[in-house]
Amino acid sequence: MNWKLLVMLGAMVVAGCSGQSGTATGDGADSMSGSGVDGSGVQTWPDDGGASGSAIPIGNDAEAVVMNERVIYFAFDSSEVDDASVEILKQHGRYLAENPGESVRLEGHADERGSREYNIGLGERRAVSVKSILMVHGAAESQLVPVSFGEERPADLGGDEAAWQLNRRVELVYER
Repeated sequence: MNWKLLVMLGAMVVAGCSGQSGTATGDGADSMSGSGVDGSGVQTWPDDGGASGSAIPIGNDAEAVVMNERVIYFAFDSSEVDDASVEILKQHGRYLAENPGESVRLEGHADERGSREYNIGLGERRAVSVKSILMVHGAAESQLVPVSFGEERPADLGGDEAAWQLNRRVELVYER
């Protein structure tokens, strides 16, 4: 296993055990404020605030941290998923395989550079890349709905590299 991956997973476990609410990525996109332990002692992760309705029970603390990661980031002009993100997607794929009633909308995004048409295509390629990895790890094709918003829904309105990095993403939005 790649040493960078081990360091990243260790950091995610530490972040999950620190008792602070917030996001593991620090971008504000995935609030963990709804996560916690329900009355039965089962760790849960929050719903998406939309159609999903309730928290989803999950296994251990490390898995909880990974499952709260619902944004996959990409390099400039790329739809290749990095090793750390593959590890996150493995957990989501396994969860979906064990919960066939769940479905996920894979919302692909791009930064503002490039034409509108190119960025719609790039967002689609990113969503399809994520879909492929989820399917390899057990998710059914019928559970996965890739869509592209291109540059139309930026996470950060800034015009610098820091903002563009946050805008090159696929968001996993669970639905029921």
